[in-house]
Amino acid sequence: MTVHARRERERAERHQLIIRTARDLAEDEGWEAVTVRRLAALIEYSQPVLYSHFANRDAIVAAVAVEGFEELAGELREAPRNAEGPVEAFTAVVGAYARFAATCPALYDAMFTLATGLPFGRPEAPAPLKEAFAALAAPVAEVSGPHDPDTFTEVVWTALHGLVTLTRSGRLRPELAEDRLDLLIALMLAGEHV
Repeated sequence: MTVHARRERERAERHQLIIRTARDLAEDEGWEAVTVRRLAALIEYSQPVLYSHFANRDAIVAAVAVEGFEELAGELREAPRNAEGPVEAFTAVVGAYARFAATCPALYDAMFTLATGLPFGRPEAPAPLKEAFAALAAPVAEVSGPHDPDTFTEVVWTALHGLVTLTRSGRLRPELAEDRLDLLIALMLAGEHV
């Protein structure tokens, strides 16, 4: 391996270490705990080294978010694999989205609530954002009825995000979480005939 190739590999590993450390810290202590200074101390590199990888904390959050979209896309693609029809596929994807949000709260926040500057819904959006939307849209389109599939997907996503966010913030009764998700699915499927 050449010196240049080794340096590039080490740089890529350091880049990934920063992302992984930020994500772990956020999951453990919340995004408020994630600062460039704290990350530098945890990974034992100077702050200028971190700044050589990322312009600022928001850029680190954006990198974590992009990774999250890769993971979400994988889970949403996998969820309907054994579904026996469009309704089961839709239900599986909605459930997978809700589980992802519940099991990775800090990651979900990086993806959907923190400022990242990522260009959603635009041609220049990073591929993982497009892939996650496509993974959600594929089964949703099958039950969108007379509605534009992309618009219907955005409405489903909006409803899911609202439900997830209100549940996570303790603003809804926890014992009804499953019932709310079932009702959301039923309402969206009923909209197929509107």
